[in-house]
Amino acid sequence: MKRLPGRLNVFQVTMLEWRGQHPYTAVHALHLPLLPDDGALAAAIDAERAQLGLGLLELDCRRRRFAWHAHAGTTPVERTAGEPDLCAERNLEREIERQMNTAFPIEGTLDPFRFFVIREARGGFLGIAYDHFIAGGDSIVRLMNRIVDRLEGAPHAGSSPPPYPPTHLPLFLRHPLRAACAVARMPAMARSCRRTLRPRYRDIEEGHNGFALHRLDAASLGVLAGAARRWGVTFNDVLLALLLLVRDTQTRARLGAARRRELAAASIMNLREIHGSSAHDVFGQFLGSFRVSHPVPPGITLEALTRDIHRDTSRIKREHLYLAGLFAMRVDRVIGRFQTPRQRMGVYAKGYPVNAGTSTLNVDALWRPPSAAPDYLRGVPTGPLAPMVLAATTAGGAVRMGISFRTAAFTRSEVDATWADILSRVGALQ
Repeated sequence: MKRLPGRLNVFQVTMLEWRGQHPYTAVHALHLPLLPDDGALAAAIDAERAQLGLGLLELDCRRRRFAWHAHAGTTPVERTAGEPDLCAERNLEREIERQMNTAFPIEGTLDPFRFFVIREARGGFLGIAYDHFIAGGDSIVRLMNRIVDRLEGAPHAGSSPPPYPPTHLPLFLRHPLRAACAVARMPAMARSCRRTLRPRYRDIEEGHNGFALHRLDAASLGVLAGAARRWGVTFNDVLLALLLLVRDTQTRARLGAARRRELAAASIMNLREIHGSSAHDVFGQFLGSFRVSHPVPPGITLEALTRDIHRDTSRIKREHLYLAGLFAMRVDRVIGRFQTPRQRMGVYAKGYPVNAGTSTLNVDALWRPPSAAPDYLRGVPTGPLAPMVLAATTAGGAVRMGISFRTAAFTRSEVDATWADILSRVGALQ
C-alpha cells in the first residue's frame, strides 16, 4: 500500500476515535453585508482550496496518515432556508447544531469541508463545517479570510506552504527534561481527578451536541478585559473562573461529599507557536489541552478564583505540563483497544472528570487586510471530554459565545441559565 505523506499527531488520532462514536464536527460562520450568488461563492471557494492544496482528503485511519489531492469538481454550497418565523441568527444557531451532529465519512477519500449560506434581507452568513481532526480554528480563519478577500476582488498571490504540519513528537524531543517532568506530574493529576466531581450523563453513549449562541458586546468585553489587566491574568483565565463559579452554584451538594468536592475545567490551547518556524502558516491542527481544578469554596470572589487559576495555567505553560495531556492521550489509545465503545465514552467522565471547557480564538489578531474582520462565530464539539464547551470568538471588538453542550447532560434552559449567570457576574464588575 502506498505511503501517504501526512502524519496525524496524537490529538488528531484521539479526535478520530471520538468521531468513531459520534460526529466530531466544528463549525465557523461569518457575516457578509453582500452575499454573492452560490456560483460566485463556489468559484471563490474552489479557487482558494486549489491554491492552498486543500482538495479531497485521503485518510488511512489504521496507519494514521493522510494526503491531500486535487478536487476536480465544484464545491457545493448548501442553501439553508431556515424557519420563516425565526430571525437569521436563530436559524444560524439551528444550522450550526445540525452541522455539528452531521458526520463526515469515516475513512477513504472524502471532502472534509461543507460550506453553507443563510441569507437575510441584507447579506447573510457564510459558514463552514469541517472534520475537526484535520484543522484547528486558526487555520479555518485563514481559509475564510482568503475566501472573503477573493470575493472582494483581492485574492492572495504567491505560493502557499504545504498542508502537512509536523506532529507533536518534536516537542518531546526538543524538551526531553520538561517532557519527563510533565509525565512525572501525572500521579498528581490522577489525585486531582479523584477529588473532582464527575459530570453526570443520562446516557453516556449519547453524544448529541446542542448549541446556543450569545454575544458579549464591546462594553462588556471592555469590562472583562480591564479586570483581567488589573488582576494580571488572561482573558481565558477569567472565562475558566466564570465557568467554575457558575458550575459551583449548580453543584452545591458536592460540598457535603467525602471526597469529590472540587470542580475542574479544561481549556484547548494552540501549540503552533511552540512548534516554531516549521509550523508557521501551515494549514493543519496544533491543538493541545490542559485541565485546572479548584475546590471553589463558598464566598470566593471572581478575582480570587481567577488569580488562583492563573497561577496554575502559568505553571502549565511555563513548564510545558500540557505535554502530560498529550502523553496521556497516547496511553489512553493503547488502553482503549481493550475497551468496549461504552467504556471508551465513559473513561473521561470517570478517570479525567471535567465539568466544563473553554476554547478561545481571537479573529481580530488573525485576520489580514485588505478586508476587515467580520462578525465571526464558532461552534466547537464537546466530544466525550467535557459536557459543555464555551467557544469565545473575538472579532470586531466584541465576543461571540458559542456554547455547545451534551444534551445527555444539560437542557437548553440550563445552558441559558448558565449564560445569564455569566452575564450577571460580568455586569457586577462594572
